[in-house]
Amino acid sequence: MPGNHVTNHGHLTLGAPMDSALATDNLTCRYGRTEAVSGLTLAVEPGALFALLGPNGAGKTTTIRMLMNILRPASGRATVLGVDSRRLGAAQFKTIGYVSENQQLPSWMTVGALVAYCRPWYPSWDDALCRKLLADFDLPTTTTIGRLSRGMRVAAALVSSLAYRPKLLVLDEPFSGLDPVVRDDLVRGVLELAGEEQWTVFLSSHDLDEVERLVDAVGFIDLGTLVLTEPLADLHARFRRVEVTIDSVASGEVPAPEPSWIGLQHAGRVTRFVETRYVDGETERRARGAFGGTRVEVFAMTLREMFVAIARDRREARP
Repeated sequence: MPGNHVTNHGHLTLGAPMDSALATDNLTCRYGRTEAVSGLTLAVEPGALFALLGPNGAGKTTTIRMLMNILRPASGRATVLGVDSRRLGAAQFKTIGYVSENQQLPSWMTVGALVAYCRPWYPSWDDALCRKLLADFDLPTTTTIGRLSRGMRVAAALVSSLAYRPKLLVLDEPFSGLDPVVRDDLVRGVLELAGEEQWTVFLSSHDLDEVERLVDAVGFIDLGTLVLTEPLADLHARFRRVEVTIDSVASGEVPAPEPSWIGLQHAGRVTRFVETRYVDGETERRARGAFGGTRVEVFAMTLREMFVAIARDRREARP
């Protein structure tokens, strides 16, 4: 059946222990009769840079709001730094940084005033790191937040969430809609800093190019259901785009695809598909045998290409 191959692999697996930096067990959220998140189970180990990916409306923000105790789950459980998410409060948020796409900062405050306001709330506040972030993000401390560009407002929110060196950084699409150069600078700056400091990062995004270079592992969520969660290196190892070329177009039945092949397309003498269980040499042999091909070429795939292939496969499998 289509989609059967899209399962979970590696050390970030479904049913992982709840003593991870962040974990969920059968987490579910409903809006009326609509199940926005359905039975989500995953774990993120301490120090990991994890990206939860999915199209708009997939359930990423709902998941994060449950993790941050903004929404109550209908069922299931989540733990954040060892604490039940439903019990997160001021004490826990002193070690958690949270920046969301729709976060509102007081527009009348200057950046300097925002920093001064936040500093006393966090015992671990690092003035040296704060000054470095302000300089790296080129933030004017005397300008009111309301007069900043959206990119600079995001940078201000990041400074106020990073300067106290959080153990866990949760980012809900904060870079969405930014100028590509600004977005790249912020993503790189934040994730590289988190990697150096060995903070745990849980990032939701549908912008795949920026996070691919910097995260350790990803999860794909679609229509509220977790499709997979896997180390990025394992995904890159097992996904390949395959092209098979034959001498002439044969008549008769089209060979049935193997369970690990998705997105099968025929165009003249060329057949294309995505192999989700690539084995060097073996995949080429099976493809040549299935289609009588005279030439088989395989190509590495980007995270974006893998995500699109999985999303299309799931869409085509729906009734």
